[in-house]
Amino acid sequence: MMYGLDENTVNKIIGEFKKFAEIETAILYGSRAKGNFKPASDIDLTFKGEALTSNLLNKLSWALDDLMLPYTFDISLLNHISHLDLLDHINRVGIVVYQKNN
Repeated sequence: MMYGLDENTVNKIIGEFKKFAEIETAILYGSRAKGNFKPASDIDLTFKGEALTSNLLNKLSWALDDLMLPYTFDISLLNHISHLDLLDHINRVGIVVYQKNN
């Protein structure tokens, strides 16, 4: 189990990232990255990519929802986060879970 998620679940999530060429990096943060998650904890993810837009993030949100997994996703674009404490948290505990191969 990775971050409290079975391999099949992780593969499904990563598979959705791969469908969006604009996603260069996906970073897991929050309780799942820190290791103090509960079974129903949400999945906090932020994304890097020069061509990423809010519209694409919405499409990704729908795609993740369509997986019908028993988790909620909290997703964001890293370059749109202005809350300094959140940025500090991501820099400290964030784990790269997907890196696009060039």
